[in-house]
Amino acid sequence: MDNLFSFKFLNAQQVKKIFCSLTFVTAMFINAQTQIIAHRGFWNTQPKTSENSIKALENAQRLKIYGSEFDVRMTKDGILVINHDEHHGKMTIEETDFRDLRKLKLSNGEKLPTLKDYLRQGKKDPSLMMIIEIKPVKSQEKENEIVAKTIRMVQGMKLDSQSEFISFSLNVCKEIKKVEPKFKVQYLNGELSPDQIKNEGLDGLDYHYSVFLKNPAWIQEAKALGLITNSWTVNDVKIYNELKSLGIAFITTNIPDQLKGK
Repeated sequence: MDNLFSFKFLNAQQVKKIFCSLTFVTAMFINAQTQIIAHRGFWNTQPKTSENSIKALENAQRLKIYGSEFDVRMTKDGILVINHDEHHGKMTIEETDFRDLRKLKLSNGEKLPTLKDYLRQGKKDPSLMMIIEIKPVKSQEKENEIVAKTIRMVQGMKLDSQSEFISFSLNVCKEIKKVEPKFKVQYLNGELSPDQIKNEGLDGLDYHYSVFLKNPAWIQEAKALGLITNSWTVNDVKIYNELKSLGIAFITTNIPDQLKGK
């Protein structure tokens, strides 16, 4: 019984040392947990809202998860907008001026959001990481322009520490690291091994779950190289648990509310 109360006889320095050790262990435990990222925001609600909408971002902020992913494209007149597909309605985004695109509202009644709109909302909750996917385009020159404009806006709004980048375009990924080496950049396409990702100077692998299930050793290989591991789009609890058991660091999902805390 005396051992249960011996803590009160420790001096201040001993108590501080124990507290620091417990804090360190707790931090390691938290960091080891698989973190959740909402895919195009948390739109899969009841009732559903539009993917990549401001409302979907707000929903993700309320969940208190790691981050929210969204897609960046550029209009014909150089405005950065948030939309997954190449088209908004029947209009091709890169071939249409922003004012014309803006006339067609999203399914939830919102206007097509600009990157500035999205970042402004994101800034309201510094605890939610903004996972910025820059979509590939046919022209490398255009890709580099989108990278430069996106980084300029992120930095201008002082959101550097709240922003991470992903892309299916290897050129986009490498250009981001060239323009601003401090940003974390992950490649999406899935064909490069951890060693190749490291050699390209990137920060991680953000691959479809089928790639990791086919190459399960890549997760630990990536960790050994100091790389981030993320998997999309995981909407099945069984697959989530399998990837989690392999040590995946992040999961991108359409059901963040269901996977949170599992």
